Amino acid sequence: QVQLVESGGGLVQAGGSLRLSCAASGSIFVFNARGWYRQAPGKQRELVATITRSGTTNYADSVKGRFTISRDNAKNTVYLQMNSLKPEDTAVYYCNNQDLRFRDYWGQGTQVTVSS
Repeated sequence: QVQLVESGGGLVQAGGSLRLSCAASGSIFVFNARGWYRQAPGKQRELVATITRSGTTNYADSVKGRFTISRDNAKNTVYLQMNSLKPEDTAVYYCNNQDLRFRDYWGQGTQVTVSS
């Protein structure tokens, strides 16, 4: 019923920036939380950043001070601004939305590659 589409990934040099977007299609999506996760080759998927419906944000220690999660409720879109990118940030980034029944919806992922 709810479909999430990520965009904004790509190849950047270390120290550069990218902004990821995740748009929810269809009717208005009511959520408890929205967030970004990432998975590097051979590693487990990890939480990057979340934002609740009240606007409270949380970040993984590895990205604090460099990444910023934000939202535009009118557009049903959540963003991840990534600055000062490092090679270890290289991963597939997935958008997650959790509805009021605590059911999770996932995007298909967007590749972020940071070169040295």
